[in-house]
Amino acid sequence: MISRHIQTLFQRSKTSIETHQLHSLLIKTSLDHDEYFFSHLILSAASASVRHAGEIFNNSPITPPPLFAWNTMIRAYSSNSSNPIESVKLFQELLRTGGELKPDNFTYPFVIKACGRCSLLAVGGSVHSMILKAGLGSDSHVSNTLLTMYGGCGVVEFAREVFDEMCERDVVSWSSMIAAYVGCNRDSDALRVFKAMNNANEKPNLVTFVSLLSACTNLLNIRLGKSIHSYILINGIEMHVGLGTALLNMYAKSGHLNEAFYVFNNITEKNLQSWTVMISCLADFGHAEEAISLFTKMEKIGLRPDSVSFSAILSACSHRGLVHKGQELFDKMVNFYNIMPTMEHYGCMVDLFGRAGKIEEAYQIIMSMPMEANSVILRSYLSACKQHGRVLYLDKRLMQVLIEKEPGIGANYVLAANVSSVSYGNGVGDMRNDMKIKGLRKVPGWSWVQATGGDLEGIGEEVMR
Repeated sequence: MISRHIQTLFQRSKTSIETHQLHSLLIKTSLDHDEYFFSHLILSAASASVRHAGEIFNNSPITPPPLFAWNTMIRAYSSNSSNPIESVKLFQELLRTGGELKPDNFTYPFVIKACGRCSLLAVGGSVHSMILKAGLGSDSHVSNTLLTMYGGCGVVEFAREVFDEMCERDVVSWSSMIAAYVGCNRDSDALRVFKAMNNANEKPNLVTFVSLLSACTNLLNIRLGKSIHSYILINGIEMHVGLGTALLNMYAKSGHLNEAFYVFNNITEKNLQSWTVMISCLADFGHAEEAISLFTKMEKIGLRPDSVSFSAILSACSHRGLVHKGQELFDKMVNFYNIMPTMEHYGCMVDLFGRAGKIEEAYQIIMSMPMEANSVILRSYLSACKQHGRVLYLDKRLMQVLIEKEPGIGANYVLAANVSSVSYGNGVGDMRNDMKIKGLRKVPGWSWVQATGGDLEGIGEEVMR
């Protein structure tokens, strides 16, 4: 009767307080020594508080704790903790216990996941060896997690080896391989895997489409992106926030503002990333006022802008020359939202003041930065000095820093010489002589055209099959 009552409490236990009460009851009834009840206590505690679950586990009356409890804690640290390396440490402790207590097919996936989150490639490789020795290499869940881990660590070749050695592949396997290629900037390979996935008659899911849309965005393959969008609409797939944001980003980066707004308005539950992508899209294509209006609307509905949101809106102000509004938003970011300005934020402000001819204000921003200005900010400032003919705040040291940061870029020498010949010895002549000695020249402007191989033709049609 008591055990049945406790089982009911396990099902209802949702908070740390309820877990504490349940723990006390188990101690009073001595059921905390029972492996089944102790394991489920850890499970209930982990869903409410990983820290509290860890305390119960470390003070376990059962020595060693049952494997279910180990797996629960390893999973909790791996998935729900801000410090996933604790999962790896606990796994190593499990290995040291000896005896009959050994990791199983439920243990390994979460350890591998933690290795991926912490970029512990060497440890992940060692765990992979243990998996093969344990005869679990054919377990699809374990293999899928290995794919993700190797992809996250940037060694997509290892991920591909795991993928090729799999006896059976499910939609997770295909999606994980596609995501690994996209994460390693091998978008064309991702599309090739998707083509093979279609040939294997494996239906894509939401995760597949998110990765594919990222590949389309990187390759500027709007045709395939539109095919995926059509598939989503025809099949009545809900515009989940992750999928919607990926689709929105694809349209935004390719300059299709109307389509981007259509997707944005049809995302059922927009998150901060969705709003930021739309704001950034408007900013990038010269619609600063609309971007500011959307930013204000985002604040009104209760979403708190982050560093990326402010980068987007400050960029909009810079390109449109909205000096007062840009300064107001920068001050709001620092003083109201307590966001520490990054190099990108300072760069936006230097560009904002520089474009407006406020060279003194731009110079003061550079001088007040807690870090040394990067080459982008320095070029922006020097270009502003050149454009507005202002050498009052021309600092020779800044020109020298730019050349030291990027000594192999001829355009920097040309820019520095053109801004002020006086500040560089005998002027343009000396600068050109330096460039000739170093074998440098100013690279002419060029455009990027992305070409995809012939074997990728027709993928859009395959999506619609």
